[in-house]
Amino acid sequence: MSEQSDLCATLSRLAGEGEENTIIAVAESLTGGSIAAALSRAESSGDWFAGGVVAYRPEVKHGLLGVPDGPIVSAAAASAMAESTARLLGADLVVAVTGEGGPQPQEDAPGTVWFGVCAHGRTETSKHRFDGEPSQIVEATTLHALELLVDGLS
Repeated sequence: MSEQSDLCATLSRLAGEGEENTIIAVAESLTGGSIAAALSRAESSGDWFAGGVVAYRPEVKHGLLGVPDGPIVSAAAASAMAESTARLLGADLVVAVTGEGGPQPQEDAPGTVWFGVCAHGRTETSKHRFDGEPSQIVEATTLHALELLVDGLS
């Protein structure tokens, strides 16, 4: 099994613990749906995975997800994406990602990624820098987002 599959299996087990399933959702920009695709392949995902919003263009982030004016690769953007997705999809736990895949910088250095995690109405953000080609940055971002979801359920 791959590391993604292992994390998703853990998520499936943890989300199903307790009296009710923990409902999980995602808000993605940089990863373009990679996190949602991984989650949808997990066992029993229909019981706990609500879905996701892929907001690639700034207009979608601002209009649909309430990202404030200013930089898209930021704590404020990641926080707004996570909180809006939790509300829109009725999720208990959401991870949001926004970042620079490269190879050319737009707002920040390639590999810069902001994560937002909204868990039961409480949101935290974190910034990470990943090295590599754009595809490697997307893969590392996807794995880290899955790790954050596992941490949110542990």
